[in-house]
Amino acid sequence: MSHSPTPARRRFGARNLRVAQKLQAILLIPVFVALALGGVRVKRTVDTWQSAEDAVRVAELVQAANKYASDAINERDVSVIPLVQGDRDAAAVVKARKITDEDAKQFDAAVDHMPRTAGLERRIALVRQGEKELPLVRSSAFTSRMAGVQTEESYHAVQHPLMEISNELGFGITTQETYGRTLYAVSLTQAAESLIRAIGTHLLVQDRSKLAKGELQSQLSSFSSYVYLEQIGLQEYAGFAGTADVARLREALEGARKKGQELVSQARSQAEAAGQPFTPPPDLEKMTRAIASGATAAQLAEQGITPETFFAASTLSFDAYRSVEVYLTDTALAKAHTIADDARNDAILNAALVLAAVLAAFLLANWVARTMSTSMRRLSASAHEIAAQRLPARLTQLTRAVPGRVENEVEPIPITTTDEIGEVARAFDHVHREAVRLAAEQALLRANINTIFSNLARRSQSLIERQLSMISELEGREADPDQLENLFQLDHLATRVRRNGENLLVLSGEAPAQQWDQPLPLVDVIRAAVSEVEQYERVHFAGVPETEIDGRAVNDLVHLLAELLENATTFSSPHVPVHVTATRLPDGRIMVEIHDKGIGMPPEELAEINRNLADPPTVDASISQRMGLFVVGRLADRHGIRTQLRPADTGQGTTTLVMLPDTITHRPTTAELDADTMAMVAFVDSRFTDATTWTDEPI
Repeated sequence: MSHSPTPARRRFGARNLRVAQKLQAILLIPVFVALALGGVRVKRTVDTWQSAEDAVRVAELVQAANKYASDAINERDVSVIPLVQGDRDAAAVVKARKITDEDAKQFDAAVDHMPRTAGLERRIALVRQGEKELPLVRSSAFTSRMAGVQTEESYHAVQHPLMEISNELGFGITTQETYGRTLYAVSLTQAAESLIRAIGTHLLVQDRSKLAKGELQSQLSSFSSYVYLEQIGLQEYAGFAGTADVARLREALEGARKKGQELVSQARSQAEAAGQPFTPPPDLEKMTRAIASGATAAQLAEQGITPETFFAASTLSFDAYRSVEVYLTDTALAKAHTIADDARNDAILNAALVLAAVLAAFLLANWVARTMSTSMRRLSASAHEIAAQRLPARLTQLTRAVPGRVENEVEPIPITTTDEIGEVARAFDHVHREAVRLAAEQALLRANINTIFSNLARRSQSLIERQLSMISELEGREADPDQLENLFQLDHLATRVRRNGENLLVLSGEAPAQQWDQPLPLVDVIRAAVSEVEQYERVHFAGVPETEIDGRAVNDLVHLLAELLENATTFSSPHVPVHVTATRLPDGRIMVEIHDKGIGMPPEELAEINRNLADPPTVDASISQRMGLFVVGRLADRHGIRTQLRPADTGQGTTTLVMLPDTITHRPTTAELDADTMAMVAFVDSRFTDATTWTDEPI
């Protein structure tokens, strides 16, 4: 009798709280902490940190771009004298171009790490367009293809887009925005000073007699325009820069002026020591006005203005602007790093606070959860033990128990709490008892059915053996051919009836009462199987190898082949023969093939039959449809025989494959097989596929 779980009175206590209440207690604090701190503080600080990191990468890009731009226009300026004089491979030119190319590589590296914004992408695209023109400018500078101001101004295509990247400085950080405009202004001033230096040097070294009409005037006009542009750049710088930055530029220019005076003093001393006349050059501003006046190189030399003195003086101003530019880019990068570090520290602090709150919540939740974790582990372990060990062992015991002496009591799970876990344990005990009770009933029913099958089969077998004995005696005394033929048919029918009785023994799990004690040739086994088939005259066999079958498997193999031959003859045309062939494999196994040309079966039905042949199911009402194939599966399982049905190679009918293992045949050891033989054996195994599938390739 089964027992229903008895509901227990609920007692107060943490262990007896409802699971929903426990989960609420565990999750309530972490959820509120995550929403309050994680959703507001952490996200805000992380966003600030990300913006600051973007600002750092932008500052690094601006730093690389300004160095690239400065060295590019410096390359133009130092190349003026060598290129105008026709020395295109001068060391100064080669060195300057090498520096520019190195800057381009560093700039490319900075571009790879920059934030991918629309403004930066657009500015980088402009830089790439200018870089495409640089090789042509270098090859054509100061030639008939690109003479005069055109050469100086051609570097603008590379330098100006690089200089404009400064306007993107301070990406995401409002405190750095003025740096971009200030840096752009000083870069613009430096670029104007560079053009003044390049055009002025060109005017001092060129042969004006070879200039085209109007070219000199164009150069002077451009020279004056860039002098004016330098003043505009200084005004714009003063408008955006702070007091300290304005003072810094003033000090840099004053330092350049003093250094120029020192160079003039050194040149005067050297000239006096050598006893040579020396005309001191005026300051840079006066030299600029003199060159812009259109005076000839000779007239300017009388005033001490030569290509060397002008280039040196202009270079001092160029370097002064460059020093301020470097300071601004370094300061912007340092400030970006400072902001990023502060944002990172804030993010870490806020994350630590959130983590601490979650940890506190976790500890509290863990304290609450400990009250039910022990019970849950015990329930899980008991359930696994019941499912994996106790229940299978009990079912095995029930199948072997004597009918009428089966107990269905089970050991309860050792959990005594009254919460949901305890209720689940009691419910699982109830399910366990019901499973054992049903298994006991099924075991008793199967035992009774098997007993009935066995008794009926053995009674029938006894009567059939007596009947066959009487028929044999009548055959021995009968002389009339017609009557003898009838007796032969009657004998054949009785033999088939005996096989059906043996089917009942197989279904009941009984082994054959009689077995051969000596090996029997395979051809005799096949003949015996054919003799038990109703349409035996349609079965043709050939090519059977000379091999013997172990005596213990003879009766079952005869029965197995007879059932398969019966199916082949029954479900094929009565006018078409059924062919049986056998092949001995090099490893000692035997492949028996039964070919018919019947109506065949759909793939789904073949797959289901092959599954049942490979793993015979429990006896139930469904086996009545294919009792013969079920018996085949049981018999094959006894001796490790592999059986499979597959569509015939010709497209009509069915082919049955029966692989006899080496345990019932004589075979050589594996060590005696060479590599080619083993490869052929593996090939056969690969064609004899899984029981649920087949291939269209012939074995």
